[in-house]
Amino acid sequence: MNATPNLTLWGVGTSRTIRPHWAMHELGLAYETKPIGPRTGETKTAEYTKLNPRQKIPLLQDGDFCIGESAAIVAYLSRMYSTTERSLIPETTRDYAAWLEWCFFIVAELDSTSLYVMRRHRADALGPIYGIAPEVVAQAGEYFRQQLRHVEVALADGRQFLMGARFTSADILLTTCLDWAIAYGVGICENAHPYLERIRKREAFQRAVAANAPLAPITPAPAKA
Repeated sequence: MNATPNLTLWGVGTSRTIRPHWAMHELGLAYETKPIGPRTGETKTAEYTKLNPRQKIPLLQDGDFCIGESAAIVAYLSRMYSTTERSLIPETTRDYAAWLEWCFFIVAELDSTSLYVMRRHRADALGPIYGIAPEVVAQAGEYFRQQLRHVEVALADGRQFLMGARFTSADILLTTCLDWAIAYGVGICENAHPYLERIRKREAFQRAVAANAPLAPITPAPAKA
């Protein structure tokens, strides 16, 4: 582990940007924030495009190293900066494999295949950009509820976190998806509610919420004439 990390996180204001903010607060890391938002034009500047040609947030700079994609950033931080006192990643091979499975499942099935499809096609979200499609939104919501059975079954044994008694970065990914689903009126399984209540009481989560708040309302950049 780098004894004196030089960390800069680009991005605030979304369910994905909060993930690396949260991970760094859980790990007790000091970092600088560049509070740029999505679809504001700030990701299209020459400075940012040089760092991230995809022009997406979040992006983490660790010295001369850059990494994008929220789940990848969280996994990198978990591997690079976990310590005996503060760790977000399991140590044993099989626990690590189970952690990977949770992370891939959450990102692929709950986020990109379900919730982000809803976001792209809702009239009150990105639908005006990508096409408003109520039937697609409804089907994506139903798919989310079906896939959430995996979470419901896991939490049915009374475990505190996804990996049992230990909080990991998989809980960061899941919490953002559950909050997103509630905001979209999709609904979540009953045993996920007490799970969320426990998570939201974490000091690192509350600090991350504050750190992820935009300095000003995020408004889309005006379209070019």
